[in-house]
Amino acid sequence: MSDLLRELVEDVVRHPLRSTLTALSVAWGTFMLVVLLGLGTGLQNSVRWQFRDDATNSIWIYDGETSLPYQGHRVGREVQFVEADIGRVESLPGVEHLTGRFYPPGRRALLKVGDRASAYGVRSVHPDHVYLENTLVVAGRFLNPLDLSDKRKVVVLGREVADFLFRGQRDEQVLGQWVDLAGTPFRVVGLFEDEGGDGEVSIVYIPITTARTVFRGGDRVHQIMFTVGDASVEEANQIASVVTRQVAQSHQIHPDDPTAFRVRNYLEQFQQLQGVFLMLELFTWVVGIGTVLAGVVGVGNIMLVSVQERTAEIGLRKALGATPGRIVAGVVREAVLLTAVAGYTGVVAGVAAVEAIRTWVPDNDYLRNPEPEVGVALVAMGLLVLAGAVAGFVPAWRAATVDPITALRDA
Repeated sequence: MSDLLRELVEDVVRHPLRSTLTALSVAWGTFMLVVLLGLGTGLQNSVRWQFRDDATNSIWIYDGETSLPYQGHRVGREVQFVEADIGRVESLPGVEHLTGRFYPPGRRALLKVGDRASAYGVRSVHPDHVYLENTLVVAGRFLNPLDLSDKRKVVVLGREVADFLFRGQRDEQVLGQWVDLAGTPFRVVGLFEDEGGDGEVSIVYIPITTARTVFRGGDRVHQIMFTVGDASVEEANQIASVVTRQVAQSHQIHPDDPTAFRVRNYLEQFQQLQGVFLMLELFTWVVGIGTVLAGVVGVGNIMLVSVQERTAEIGLRKALGATPGRIVAGVVREAVLLTAVAGYTGVVAGVAAVEAIRTWVPDNDYLRNPEPEVGVALVAMGLLVLAGAVAGFVPAWRAATVDPITALRDA
């Protein structure tokens, strides 16, 4: 076995330029495949990150202005949701978790505890809002139906708000304390975190009924939001259409008015992005496989040249008794050694490049946490080695079947 390996290494070293070119073509193919797959994963992670704090099966409906006359009403009439619309939507089939949002003037309010005070965003919602925003309650509880029906003055604080107003206190100590919110005392019943980042943990939640009383909002609702369970995109669009028509009917709005409501279907957006991911992955594979195939072609061409250069050597070996199988095996072993070593080198270099990008390039809207697809790359390398063996076998078998006298005379 050692003699075979030494002979194989000598054959490679004897032609350094040829061996180097072959190795580079193979290594570049596996390197590019690993890097492209890693960057593709990073792009997918970045897009998914933007959906991290919202339910991907949710539909958000915003009010707008009418653009079509209907039942004697003028064009340009401002649409305003009311609490009764929540009840109408709740009874419709396909609606799972449902909430409304009411915003105080400016959407912010001053919160005070002792001598500490700062303005924070205020969201007044229904209890099911916790499912729409994927809110993570880490202490206490979220809002419940009794908070709404009794118009309780309770508040759920984001982590950043609690850390500022109650600096140095544990979560258990914060629960039950009172916060002055826009001049009205509210009792802390829960603390939450959110994967949405600093902007999401610097807000507070209060019951929508209480907020409308404190801020004199009547029965106003600014947004209607709900999830649609495991509905498909088509089913979700149908549910949204039924909801808007139901609300339009109650407000005497033309059912086909295009500007009366603005609908954001997160499920549809997420499915569209999944389609983009599929196209991106397909493109990555096409480029990567194309690069690998170029390496295989290079191996085949160089093996062909190698066999032609060794015509006299092959003829002499056959004259000394070497069988065609032994001659072919020697050439194939050289091809396998080159492709295996070069392919593995390309995989290692590709993994190192992706890890360097992950370490040194900060997360952004286009790339986040790229991950090398080592398993896929190793499979590709195995296929490349097999292809290299085939590429070396064809010219080697052709040369091994030539008459040794003819081979020596042509040399």
